[in-house]
Amino acid sequence: MKKLSWLVLILVCFSVFSVKGQSGNVLSPDEVTEAGLIEMLAPERSIRTRSIKVFRSEPESLPDGPASASMMITFKTNSAVLTDDAIYALDKVGRALNMDKLADLKFVIEGHTDPRGSFILNQNLSQARAEAVKDYLVWKHNVNRERLVAVGKGYSELINRDNPIAPENRRVTIVRADER
Repeated sequence: MKKLSWLVLILVCFSVFSVKGQSGNVLSPDEVTEAGLIEMLAPERSIRTRSIKVFRSEPESLPDGPASASMMITFKTNSAVLTDDAIYALDKVGRALNMDKLADLKFVIEGHTDPRGSFILNQNLSQARAEAVKDYLVWKHNVNRERLVAVGKGYSELINRDNPIAPENRRVTIVRADER
């Protein structure tokens, strides 16, 4: 009975985590897990049984848009220098990207900023931050550089339009390149 309770708890937590990442919310470094990233970046497109693979007939059961994960990857103020919290989260990202389900896929790393400062400054800063994330994943986790494309989005895609300077607008999003 105790095993069943733990299993139910784990499944509920995993379901909440998966929905949170897909709904446009930004994951904190503590919320990022390898299993959660794999679920968000390579969602199951079929139902599996012991030996039969049953494909879902309703496409609406899949998340809208490309498979992606938005994370709160923090940097030193007005720079592309990763903080310790960012490194903690990116180590989980690097391990996930090297797992079998993601190892052959390509990804776009999008850097996002809030609208403080000029358009050009934010565009350049978001590009530099996306490049910093890519460089870290290549250097520390040996992710093939050809699998990653860094793109600066500036403040063109705010999540929180009611509060443009909200922290969730300063983020990094990883998007499956084959689904863009």
